Amino acid sequence: MAERQHGRAGGTVVAAGLMACVCLSTSGCGDSGEAAEDPVHTLHEAADALVDAKSSRARTSMEMATGGTRVTIRGEGVYDYTRRLGRLKVLLPQDPAGRVEHRPITELLAPGALFMKNRGAGVPADKWVRVETATLSDGNLVTGGATDPFAAAEVLRGTRTAKFVGLTDLAGTEVRHYTGTADLEVAARTASEGGREALAAAAQGFATAVVPFDVFLDEEGRIRKVRHRFSFVNGHRENTVAVASTTLLYDFGTPADVRLPADEDIYAGRIAEE
Repeated sequence: MAERQHGRAGGTVVAAGLMACVCLSTSGCGDSGEAAEDPVHTLHEAADALVDAKSSRARTSMEMATGGTRVTIRGEGVYDYTRRLGRLKVLLPQDPAGRVEHRPITELLAPGALFMKNRGAGVPADKWVRVETATLSDGNLVTGGATDPFAAAEVLRGTRTAKFVGLTDLAGTEVRHYTGTADLEVAARTASEGGREALAAAAQGFATAVVPFDVFLDEEGRIRKVRHRFSFVNGHRENTVAVASTTLLYDFGTPADVRLPADEDIYAGRIAEE
């Protein structure tokens, strides 16, 4: 069982033994209810809270740094947590001169697969490229330039250590801030059927299976913001790439009509993993 992050103090006798207060937080007894919470257990259930919410809008940001170079890739779209289907428009970074190098990429996220349009040299404009996420060394936590929102939540199923930082405001909503580490191997074993193989691939492909994170939950336990820090070795240049992936979720219950492409609309060729 994961170690609790709140210290446990013995019962304190108050008013000649008429009342006892069992303090579960290092700051003593509080009336907010946070003192009795187990952050690890709370974060294990965060993905299930999204399924209960059914759908949401999502914004993503992925910062990659290696050597003296840093780039940021941004995305925006919707996600259906009951079907585990999402649609994002991903914007690649500009070149140093300020010119946009690539058209926006449309990505469809599905259990075990990533579909991309406007991605890959020689791919017709009306065709989609399909990638099996379990074949990617990062399980598509990084390759697509945006972490699948439900995969980001399922990483938290592997939470090993966590602590409650405090209450804060996020876009007008009061949220609870937690920080900790998750183990991708544990997350893979406890993930939903569609996400197990991808997370297992990430556990093997990253420089370490331990993922530090910060996450913000609303009063219903839904993720409003989660930031993971991944690390992997660039096989071509043999240097370590640090990745900070941030996912913002909002407008829960918004319609998320995501339809996967027909077989005839999928390009039969291959693209290189980047």
